Amino acid sequence: MRLFKKITYACCAATLGLLSLTGCDDVELYDVNAPDWISDKIQEIEDSKKEPTEELEGMMEDVYTIGNSDFTSGWWAAFSKYYVIPDGEKWNAVFNLHINSADNTYYKNFALIICNDVERGGDGYAEYGAIRFDVTGSPETYNSQWGDHIDFQYISGTLLLSPDGNNADPDVQKLSGQVTLTVDRTDANAFTVKMTNGTATKTYAQPYKEPNLNADASNTNIRCFLVPEGSYIDFLQTNIVPVGGLTSAEDKNPESIVLQNVPERVLIGTSLEDAMADVTAVVAFEEGVSKTVTASELSFSAIPDMEQPGVKTLVAVYNKTFKGENCDVPVIANATFEVVEQIASIAVTVQPSRTQYYYYTSAATETLEDRTMAFDPTGMEVTATYVNGTTKVIDNSILSFTTVPAKVGSHTVTITADEGITATVEISVAASTASAVSNSFDMVGAEDNSTAFWGAFSDDFNVPAGETKSISFTNYSSLANNWNNFVVALRKTDIAVEYAVVRADNFGWGNGYDACAHNGTQGDWATWLAGMDGAKVTLYVTNCGNGTADIQAVMVGTTGTTSTQYYLGINTVDSDDLNFALTVDSCHLVFNE
Repeated sequence: MRLFKKITYACCAATLGLLSLTGCDDVELYDVNAPDWISDKIQEIEDSKKEPTEELEGMMEDVYTIGNSDFTSGWWAAFSKYYVIPDGEKWNAVFNLHINSADNTYYKNFALIICNDVERGGDGYAEYGAIRFDVTGSPETYNSQWGDHIDFQYISGTLLLSPDGNNADPDVQKLSGQVTLTVDRTDANAFTVKMTNGTATKTYAQPYKEPNLNADASNTNIRCFLVPEGSYIDFLQTNIVPVGGLTSAEDKNPESIVLQNVPERVLIGTSLEDAMADVTAVVAFEEGVSKTVTASELSFSAIPDMEQPGVKTLVAVYNKTFKGENCDVPVIANATFEVVEQIASIAVTVQPSRTQYYYYTSAATETLEDRTMAFDPTGMEVTATYVNGTTKVIDNSILSFTTVPAKVGSHTVTITADEGITATVEISVAASTASAVSNSFDMVGAEDNSTAFWGAFSDDFNVPAGETKSISFTNYSSLANNWNNFVVALRKTDIAVEYAVVRADNFGWGNGYDACAHNGTQGDWATWLAGMDGAKVTLYVTNCGNGTADIQAVMVGTTGTTSTQYYLGINTVDSDDLNFALTVDSCHLVFNE
């Protein structure tokens, strides 16, 4: 009897010992040869650690892939469909997230982008912000969520990553698997986002409603879309029909193809395979589905061949279905590139048209330490000497240029053709002096702030090259939105030709806007906006003489706080024809006080 008790005790102790090991990371080792009941118990304990799966209602099949399956999709390179969420409703989505097992970079997962009801990059497009799946211990440093309307203090998560000096954390692998995403607008006093794969859960619990960023106040919709980075997503289900419709799980034939990243120039002697190694293609399939494929999935040929210099026609063929099977009819795309001789040296044979640049410093830019200006190659001719001894004036578009410091004095710009092949040119920089202009009438916009966007304008003010024009006015706002304040339009004498349009709240658009550096010190938007009804504004517009213009604003609010805004390096500007005017958007401006 004593022996039987000892054996029983030993078996129980062994069993308890096995069960205690289930808290270790390598619990799967104990599943291999263990009795079935022990393996089942271990699995039961592991499953209990995972968050219970929510029962989702009204889910519909929406099957497509976002991002390259070889994990090569960079940030802002691949996008899901748009899912439009009306106020008072909830969006649920289910998808498989694939993380690159060979890359533990903490941010290489996916982000949810929340925006207004406008297509990405469209006129009036505005973002609430982005929420990435990873959660880190230092939100300010690792920036796992961002945007003017996303506050990291409302973020929580069950999997805390601690990236090392190489931005790596092996726990990022735990973000892979089937993810359930919920964007909840059903609570009149909250806005909630939850993303979970059962092991990792990230929640954004905002204790108030999001503002309406749509220009039409009656449209309260928001849009959401997904962006992977160094990962890819197999989308599965949604309860909201996306823009463009649902995609069935059935295989689909390709219908068209668009090539991307085709090189403009290829050195003679380079193989076609090497020359096109970075080419990708967007393939459109039946049912409106598309995905990006890499060069390895395409067949290339060049007409004529690569043996002689000259312009070539690239023919690319894709012959797979959406699921990777051989398709019925391949799709074909064409592009052109040039095979060129190797450059031995370059020389500036005609100087640029303008070599004197100007900048202006106001309270908006006085703290900028490394401010630079773009080099303007207009009028410059660069002659290349090739290894075979021939010479040719080459197009400035194939050259790259260093920037010019915004500091008084002479500065050297380095011009680069092929790697290691350079020449230089000298540029002089001077400080511009501001001179004031006055509007010919006292008010722009109705006094009750009822004038709609672009409904009234000030005079047009010409800004000659090298000069800065300033104008002072009082800004009165309806206070409905951040953009209901003064707006500046840069344009030619022919007002139909605009360089850029910018607002008081760090936003703009136009041909030259994307190149500019812009920032403001408005801080909390609600506090800033409250002080803009009656704010004293001084605006500065500089014609920098290099095909760019700068706009700076100093705004003294009624709350006693001074804020600033700048837009530096707006390009596509004709330095001989730069003008600006002020307009309104549910606000009015008073001059000559």
